[in-house]
Amino acid sequence: MRGWRGAAVTALMAAIVTALIGSPGAAHASARAAATEERPCPVAVPSGTTCGYLLVPERRDVPGSRTIRVGYAVHRSTSPDRRADPVVYSSGGPGSPSTQLTGFLARMSPDRDVIVVEQRGGRHSQPSLSCPEVVRGLVETLKTPKATADETGPITEGALACQSRYQAEKIDLRGYRTGEIAADVVELRTALGYEQWNLIGVSYSTRSMLEAAARDPRGTRAVVLDSFLPSQVNWYDEAVPALRATLTKLGAGARFDEMVARYNAHPAAYATKDPLTRTRIGVRLTGDDIATIIGEAAHETEVAPLLPALVDALADGRVELLQPLLDGVGDALTSHDWGLYYAVQCQDEVPFNAFTAQSGPRLFTGVADTAVCAAWNLPRSSGEAATTTAPVLVLGGQYDPTTPPESARQAATALPNARFTEFAGIGHGVFLSSDCGRRTIAAFLADPTAAGTAPCDPGAGAPSPVRPGDLHLTSAPYRMSQSPVLLAPLGIFALAAAVQFLAGLVTLVRRRGHGLLPSLAGLAGLAGLAFAGLAALSLTRVSDDTVFAIGLPPAIAWYGLLAVVSTALSIIAAFRLRSASSEIIPVVTGLVLLTWLYGWVLA
Repeated sequence: MRGWRGAAVTALMAAIVTALIGSPGAAHASARAAATEERPCPVAVPSGTTCGYLLVPERRDVPGSRTIRVGYAVHRSTSPDRRADPVVYSSGGPGSPSTQLTGFLARMSPDRDVIVVEQRGGRHSQPSLSCPEVVRGLVETLKTPKATADETGPITEGALACQSRYQAEKIDLRGYRTGEIAADVVELRTALGYEQWNLIGVSYSTRSMLEAAARDPRGTRAVVLDSFLPSQVNWYDEAVPALRATLTKLGAGARFDEMVARYNAHPAAYATKDPLTRTRIGVRLTGDDIATIIGEAAHETEVAPLLPALVDALADGRVELLQPLLDGVGDALTSHDWGLYYAVQCQDEVPFNAFTAQSGPRLFTGVADTAVCAAWNLPRSSGEAATTTAPVLVLGGQYDPTTPPESARQAATALPNARFTEFAGIGHGVFLSSDCGRRTIAAFLADPTAAGTAPCDPGAGAPSPVRPGDLHLTSAPYRMSQSPVLLAPLGIFALAAAVQFLAGLVTLVRRRGHGLLPSLAGLAGLAGLAFAGLAALSLTRVSDDTVFAIGLPPAIAWYGLLAVVSTALSIIAAFRLRSASSEIIPVVTGLVLLTWLYGWVLA
């Protein structure tokens, strides 16, 4: 078992310090008053929010270590029922920014001040440890059909270039680890003058927040650990089994191995945007690469239900359906500050994993991380796992492949005053995706020691997984979302049908009693409008717009028969004797629409 606070002697000294003055964090704060400085907020925040830097040593274990700046934001509650104990939040990653969530958190806790603390080394702290060199190396490996594990050279080169730049800037990467991040949180409470507060962590920051609670028992009223990443878990070693377990829950496990094997043998070619230059590039993805992308996408609660249909289609060779997920990889590669990510992972996670050979895909996250850590050669953290006697609420998402609810539930039993709740149908980051999750947090913070009735049912409202056959699988909707001009055939057809229908009504009124033949155009327009209306109705009944990334409701193929009828009637009306030349327009638009619909959209 590992943690972040030294071996037996260190633990003994920490216990003595805690008994005398409260915690190791308090000991440090008493020896050196925490300092802050104001600054403009780096992103949009709600009114009543101020931002600043906490000034701290880069390494607390080195006397005279240089000072760095840790970003934070404080939103003051204006509620007449304002409570004295605020909530303090930090995002996960490691290396994810936090300040952009200030407004979201303020709405969650309107009766409390909200403090958002950035991680040292993040983009809203100084220094900011971005590492585009490693991102460039990873992109280079994806451009070839070889497995990432067989071509880590570009990643290693990028890591060494990044490390050399840090050394030139006098940055000591040994100061960027979970223990120091937790100590920053403790010092911030002292600097801001709060007697107690409530800690909220998600994913990686559940580790730093739990460590902060352990260091600052007197200042910690309650702790929320959302998508708990226990220090006992060897994350890399368990990544593939956890992904398999999630896909099995969704009903996608049966064809997962078949999909991986297919593309490991014959990599798939794609075009996407370079995350750094935003130019179009070509990439070649193996089955291992696709498995990694699917695992990352499964974090999203909206995406997870689509995986059964998507994995099945990919196993059948429908490579184009992966495009939406692939295009999202670029944003993921620029969402973290990778220098901070690797500094933490290389000290606090990678050294504790065996990386033994196992069946299944070799996820490129693990391959890249081990390559960077081998290049950086940072020291391994050591010590016992952090714990706290404060009340703890642990939240887990049913479909979370990164911090599975099973491991979170088990880890919660090791915390003396913890309770665990699993939320059906949710992926990674419960409070971001689940209203019930947010209400559960609010109820817990109102009275952390109460064991009353839950404010909502965490097992209700989960969307059903999309099975093969539940959707007409097609990449057309996603391509239309990227280029709306591709919707032109439908828009022009609907407009022509409306004009045709109105013209038919006028003709019927003017020539009443002269037979049905003049109303054929009107009937054609009516059939066309019926197609457009029913298609639109079927789309509005789809509860999650993410579905359109991979398909359409199957009923649209049947509604298309109304477009066939409309076009057929238009042809008859256009080629009868004495028809106006303008009546050829609905024929052309109908034929174009049918070609577009059955030749591309539903092909």
